[in-house]
Amino acid sequence: MDRILFKHIDNSALIVFRVCFGLLITLEAWGSIFTGWVKRVFVEPQFTFTFIGFEFLQPLPGNWMYFFYVVMGIFGILVMIGYKYKFSMIMFTLMWTYTYLIHKTAYNNHYYLLILICVFMCLVPAHRYSSVDARLNPALKRISMPRWILLAIILQIGIVYTYASLAKIYPDWLDGTVADIMLTSFEHLPFIGKIIEAPWTRTFLTWFAILFDLSIVPLLLWKKSRLAAFILAIFFHLWNSIFLQIGIFPYLSLAFCLFFFPSITINRLFLKKKPFYNKGEIIVPAYKKSLLIIGTIWFVLQIALPVRHWFIKDDVLWTEEGHRLSWRMMLRNKNGRISIKIIHKTTGNSEIVNLDEYLTKKQITTLEAKPDVIWQFCQYLEKKYNEKGEEIEIYVDSKISVNHKPYRTFIDPKVDMAQAKWDYFFHNEWILPSEQKQ
Repeated sequence: MDRILFKHIDNSALIVFRVCFGLLITLEAWGSIFTGWVKRVFVEPQFTFTFIGFEFLQPLPGNWMYFFYVVMGIFGILVMIGYKYKFSMIMFTLMWTYTYLIHKTAYNNHYYLLILICVFMCLVPAHRYSSVDARLNPALKRISMPRWILLAIILQIGIVYTYASLAKIYPDWLDGTVADIMLTSFEHLPFIGKIIEAPWTRTFLTWFAILFDLSIVPLLLWKKSRLAAFILAIFFHLWNSIFLQIGIFPYLSLAFCLFFFPSITINRLFLKKKPFYNKGEIIVPAYKKSLLIIGTIWFVLQIALPVRHWFIKDDVLWTEEGHRLSWRMMLRNKNGRISIKIIHKTTGNSEIVNLDEYLTKKQITTLEAKPDVIWQFCQYLEKKYNEKGEEIEIYVDSKISVNHKPYRTFIDPKVDMAQAKWDYFFHNEWILPSEQKQ
């Protein structure tokens, strides 16, 4: 065990990854401002849909979220150059986690992955070479790292890709329905539109996505297939970047490839002046026991979270229960229609909520298809009316369509959602079954 985890290897891949990672998180933070994302998600809405249990976290008022993202980007720069690295990395991690918890409307699995990688980067000595810290304090300088760092990042990425592949193995993906829905919006593009219209394109992309996610890590680990797999990864992730517009994730995925190539290759390509470490010393640290305990808990959770939906009643594609934190990425198209009726208990009068008075268009789209968001909004309305001294009942008329199938009733219209409870770990019975008589 000591030889596997604590044998020292060259740290060139980690050092270069730190530079790439710092650049990417800077672009993510500042790009969110320049693309108008911060304005749409934090500035314009009256309130945000936080993760349930984190309602005490709210966006900064007015335009302060712009300043917040500017500061995040500055910490990204400091990570990249390795100045006050530990402090800068911890601060970015805390700030990014805060924004993640308060903007469920714009939820993306990649944002969750970034938290995991940030935590990893907080723990590893990525500032021991080619950094301002090492220049200011030469005693910090190291050219090696324990092998557990390499193994941990490869295992984490392997978990992400494997579950992303397995999640696609369901009828609507396998028969090309999802690919057809996703590609339709690109058919108008010159040249590429002709390719997308071809019947074989749907079939190819359907199976390519499954096989790529399932095999890319083993192919990168195998020396004979590594270069071909890397070229394939470039094609795959650039395609995703151009057509799916999912931020830094495609480029972060390419940066992960650094850990699969021989250290001496990374050293010669990017750090020519750095001595190459090849002594292979086994140095067992004082934190060995803590590392084994924390590492075991971490990876047990990473393996367990994506399968929890199998222990929750009904289909996760319908209920969304167990969907988040599970690498269920770009899996389906979901559309909804919703009407919310408020009944005033004292007068018996009723009214239909004008959603535009409370929510942005993006928030309404999310509300139409996400049961936890529906529940949160109903709780928000109930609290708002209670503050006025009014007791109300709230009833929801909601229908959704998954992958362009016929619309079906989603929320039980007989349940007073003002009094409904949210079960975070198990099925909520006010979500009607996916298979039901209409």
